[in-house]
Amino acid sequence: MATAAFNLALRNPSTFILPKSPNPTKLRVCTLRCSSATADAVPGLSERPWKTSDARLVLEDGSIWRAKSFGASGTQVGEVVFNTSLTGYQEILTDPSYAGQFVLMTNPHIGNTGVNFDDEESKQCFLGGLVIRSISISTSNWRCAETLGDYLAERNIMGIYDVDTRAITRRLRQDGSLVGVLSTEESKTDEELLEMSRSWDIVGVDLISGVSCKEPYEWVDKTNSEWEFNYSGRDGEAFHVVAYDFGIKHNILRRLASHGCKITVVPSTWPASEILKRKPDGVLFSNGPGDPSAVPYAVETVKEILGKVPVFGICMGHQLLGQALGGKTFKMKFGHHGGNHPVRNLRSGHVEISAQNHNYAVDPASLPEGVEVTHVNLNDGSCAGLSYPAQNIMSLQYHPEASPGPRDSDYAFGEFIKLMKKVKVNA
Repeated sequence: MATAAFNLALRNPSTFILPKSPNPTKLRVCTLRCSSATADAVPGLSERPWKTSDARLVLEDGSIWRAKSFGASGTQVGEVVFNTSLTGYQEILTDPSYAGQFVLMTNPHIGNTGVNFDDEESKQCFLGGLVIRSISISTSNWRCAETLGDYLAERNIMGIYDVDTRAITRRLRQDGSLVGVLSTEESKTDEELLEMSRSWDIVGVDLISGVSCKEPYEWVDKTNSEWEFNYSGRDGEAFHVVAYDFGIKHNILRRLASHGCKITVVPSTWPASEILKRKPDGVLFSNGPGDPSAVPYAVETVKEILGKVPVFGICMGHQLLGQALGGKTFKMKFGHHGGNHPVRNLRSGHVEISAQNHNYAVDPASLPEGVEVTHVNLNDGSCAGLSYPAQNIMSLQYHPEASPGPRDSDYAFGEFIKLMKKVKVNA
């Protein structure tokens, strides 16, 4: 049997005297011999009982981060962004707005509540990978259906842990969002992975078409009564809303349905003329991934609809509205990703705790006269909401349906209802 032995002994025996004791106490010296069997000595055991580093995250700045893998294996390229949410990782995994990105969670401990199938924001995971500091070895939640690792493996999504997420976050804050490559393939050299990261770009890429639905469908599900918190201000009048799917989250549709809307969801490329034939009471332009300037066809669609029916833009929809009105969008240094961003409503003066997920913003200085900035992000002063009363337009650069407050921003759906009602009454 192969063994490793360790001798622990006091080589020079001596006497220890306890202070303030009339009778000094002598302590015997002992020799302790410990033996432990190596893995080779245990029949059937070919691996160490702990996982070793088997993955790499290579960033375009040349830094290489060794890590341990969970979920799927392979090699994947994406833009690395950090998310400051303390919880809600399942909503993040299924948010289509993260297509093409690796999400790094700044909260160090992830996975302790497992995964359930009620909190999903879409039918699949769209992000490129998940980067965390520590993965929970157990789950403890009454709604848990499976572990995070199993969930990602089933959906072919890569994850890594035991990596210094704080150091990477500081690097992203200093240098901005970086393209990276996740890999568990030992055959690929660091130089090859670095070249992959430097030859790939997310700017100017149409990511919307890959996450949008393919055919129109009707949405009927409301917010589950267990989670519903706001019934006020609803008179039972139904409004028909057509929602453009640029990567829409299910909770947006649930909140609209709970506010009494009949909803038709259409693909991102659906012609505006077909929408107007349906004579909807309002149109929603949803959230979605990537660069708004990379989807000129969507901007043209928005232009054709403006002024004809009330519209509500959320995140990507907000950015497309800004461009359709003649404004410009720009790529932020590292974007806003998290469930704890403070936003000031300039009309009411109230501060909302908001959920955000975007790398682009509208430049308010580029907007035409008459367009009002209604909300401002208090972290950096960027535009977080617009209104153009002359054309019955409203938009937000954050997620009112996520409500980490939890009720801070739900009023936005009520305002959209009031806007449609006003136009319908005056028609």
